[in-house]
Amino acid sequence: MTTVPGFARRIDAARLPALLSAMPKAELHLHIEGSLEPEMIFALAQRNGVSLPYHSVEALRRAYAFTDLQSFLDIYYAGASVLRTEQDFYDLAWAYLEKAAAEHVVRAEIFFDPQTHTERGVPMGTVVKGLARACHDARVRRGTSAALILCFLRHLSEQDAFDTLQAAMPYRHLFIGVGLDSSEVGHPPAKFARVFARARALGLHVVAHAGEEGPPAYIWQALDVLKAERIDHGVQAVHDPALMQRLVAGRIPLTVCPLSNQKLCVFPDLRRHNLKTLLDAGVVATVNSDDPAYFGGYVNANYRQVFAATGMDAGHAWQLASNSLEASFAPVSEKKRWMGQLVECFESFVG
Repeated sequence: MTTVPGFARRIDAARLPALLSAMPKAELHLHIEGSLEPEMIFALAQRNGVSLPYHSVEALRRAYAFTDLQSFLDIYYAGASVLRTEQDFYDLAWAYLEKAAAEHVVRAEIFFDPQTHTERGVPMGTVVKGLARACHDARVRRGTSAALILCFLRHLSEQDAFDTLQAAMPYRHLFIGVGLDSSEVGHPPAKFARVFARARALGLHVVAHAGEEGPPAYIWQALDVLKAERIDHGVQAVHDPALMQRLVAGRIPLTVCPLSNQKLCVFPDLRRHNLKTLLDAGVVATVNSDDPAYFGGYVNANYRQVFAATGMDAGHAWQLASNSLEASFAPVSEKKRWMGQLVECFESFVG
């Protein structure tokens, strides 16, 4: 378990919401297509001449009534249809990165789903170059470190994933890892064993969604078969004591997304979310926003709402922020600098 410094425990509960917003943090589970706000959907649809089945921003927002992961994915893919040009992808990423900088996110590791776009005829380079240019500008203009992780859609075949990885090779220098997302149930991680082995051989980091709606067995597969360095979601791990022991002993991070879990009815009542249980057990859990445009809040809203619902304190805030920095794939020198900033932030809230 992360050692909580004494000064963190002296922070008054009344100052906790402000601390959660101000503390430097990394966001490690963010689908860039899921940050596509209704207003931008309509603006890009108009710019690109795309017809939408909704007559207004308000009508689109009313459609965000999800009952499970699949009902969300249906509208998620429909929204992504407005993304056509390199500038569209730049604008999408830049809008998120500006919000992230305002919320004191010092490191963002951004998922993108190229298959969502290439199957519509959008070239791989259009997607990657637009996103990467925004990441570059975020560092130069906002001081935010940002990197891209290419995700495979698990409801498609492994061969499709292989083809996607091959198509991305001319842009290998623009992304740092691969992940696995989309419909979890019925698509176990082992389905993608060979393509993940290829990605590891290329020197790419490896992460995977597992244990959101799927069973703990999917988390075991992600670790043992895919050799995942982080587990995205992973909240079902609490149902397997041996798995919990492994996560703690190996300091294997979980990128937890509270508002997403609530919206998709994994934990319909946020007061019953198991984030505090995970932390108190010594798991390297982190807080992230997943698909913030659809799930009701960016990373600071996730922190504030789950803390208010579960009664976590400033010690838990320290654990989560320091876990997020530790779990990132950023250079060690940058992590040390951010940890120094985290100490200064917490000390400023004491008293």
